[in-house]
Amino acid sequence: MNEFVIRTEELTKEQISDFFVSSDYEQAVIDKLKAPSPVLLVGSRGVGKSFLFKVCEIQLLNDFERLRILPVSLTFRKASLVKTSTPDQFQYWMLARICSELLRTLRKTGTITPIASGLGVLSGETASELSKTDYLVKEFEDSWRTPGKTIDITNLPTLDDFLDAVQDLCEELNILRIVLFIDEAAHVFLPQQQREFFTLFRDLRSPFIKCNAAVYPGVTVYGETFEPIHDAVRIDLVRNVNDPNYIANMKEMVLRQVRDSSLATRLSKNGQNFTLLAYAASGNPRYLLNSIAMAERMDSKSVNQVFREYYREKQWAEHTKLSDRFPGYKRFIDWGRDFLETNVIPELKTKNDDYLLNGNGKGTTFYFWVHNSAPHEVKEAFRILEYSGLVYEDAAGIRATRSEVGTRYMVNIGCLLAFEASPTATGLSIIRQADIRRMSEYGANQAVFKKIQGCVIGTETDVLKEHLRKNIDLLDLTDWQKQKMHEISINTIGELISAPEDRLKTAKYIADVRARTIRNAGIAAVCEYLLG
Repeated sequence: MNEFVIRTEELTKEQISDFFVSSDYEQAVIDKLKAPSPVLLVGSRGVGKSFLFKVCEIQLLNDFERLRILPVSLTFRKASLVKTSTPDQFQYWMLARICSELLRTLRKTGTITPIASGLGVLSGETASELSKTDYLVKEFEDSWRTPGKTIDITNLPTLDDFLDAVQDLCEELNILRIVLFIDEAAHVFLPQQQREFFTLFRDLRSPFIKCNAAVYPGVTVYGETFEPIHDAVRIDLVRNVNDPNYIANMKEMVLRQVRDSSLATRLSKNGQNFTLLAYAASGNPRYLLNSIAMAERMDSKSVNQVFREYYREKQWAEHTKLSDRFPGYKRFIDWGRDFLETNVIPELKTKNDDYLLNGNGKGTTFYFWVHNSAPHEVKEAFRILEYSGLVYEDAAGIRATRSEVGTRYMVNIGCLLAFEASPTATGLSIIRQADIRRMSEYGANQAVFKKIQGCVIGTETDVLKEHLRKNIDLLDLTDWQKQKMHEISINTIGELISAPEDRLKTAKYIADVRARTIRNAGIAAVCEYLLG
């Protein structure tokens, strides 16, 4: 039996290099990770964010003598252990961790020399002693044992001192740039910690240092000071199933981990079934490896069983369990699953059946489209579905019927085909005859959307209450729109999102579209606080 390794943390550097399949798409992502601009690598679980970080790190280390770009890899997994009374403790701990890992990398690569004057600043000591920063990190991470303990941060550099020290190091050691690879950047943080992290991410910017962070869609809180569009290059890691080389690349990913020659033979013998599972994975290597392991025999019976157990049961159950982790998002999670299972997928299946059985239409489809002016609660639910890997944003700003503009999504192909009586009998026909123009469309005022509207405020935490009391002048609205809201005595974010759209339309010159836009801005501003 072949046991696949599905998590990057379990792989050695040699295995990562051996398993990496270099397609044009993957290498283009890696090149952006090497470039000077900070990057947010966004993707659902299992798409390969950590893996590409490691590949990039390995390439930079191998090419260090030529490029002089130093990669520093770190995680903040121990964030929950920091429990001190020190003001701004979390920021201090993160900065100490970065200093510690940078020093560790310099030692491992043999880059440190006696002339490197910046070392003393980073370590809190003279260049000959390199222990105080590591000790400070340990103190923070052991503080859960004695909550409230005050930690002496005298030797920790300020952010400005840190940036100056990095510049000194780079100039003295002939380093062009230091690149920080921060994996699972926000996944292990509390919402307030996420806000602090992205503030630091934004401030850690100079010609001599840049940050790359791997984040999940839908559950990442950026805060008010960090703007993903302006403060970083955002890369959505989604492999295109319509790429001519898609199947070949996915097959190569699997074959590089196959140690059982009989499995390789079965994959070759049952090529059609492998192709079906590759498409079902929708570009997610972890999904593919898991499904190949489950369908070890690779015959039609075992492959159909994968669709029933993995794509029809496990994937949905994993999505529903997110309510335990994000209780403030429970209604979004439940509504998103219900909308997908009872509206989107049945409608897509009807279109596909009608084409395959009766020849009606121009092809099959696994796409749907949602109007830009749909309630913001709907968009939040879709972001959680993206986190779970049940849907993928395919393209924004797409025109549909009557030239309306919206976003096109792709349903996880495995979840769609799981509704077929026999996926191995009809699956490839659906995939190969798909026409993107056959997407199902959901306008701004669908009746099913009303079920999710107004669910933003459930149990109000103290932090949420404080946020709801904030003035609407803080929102991303025009001065004219804010003025119109003040005219009808809507002054706070709480008042705005609690008011029905009909009340917003009592303001002069505010009709349907503007009312929805204004309300959505208020909901967008408060949604991230639900994660707390």
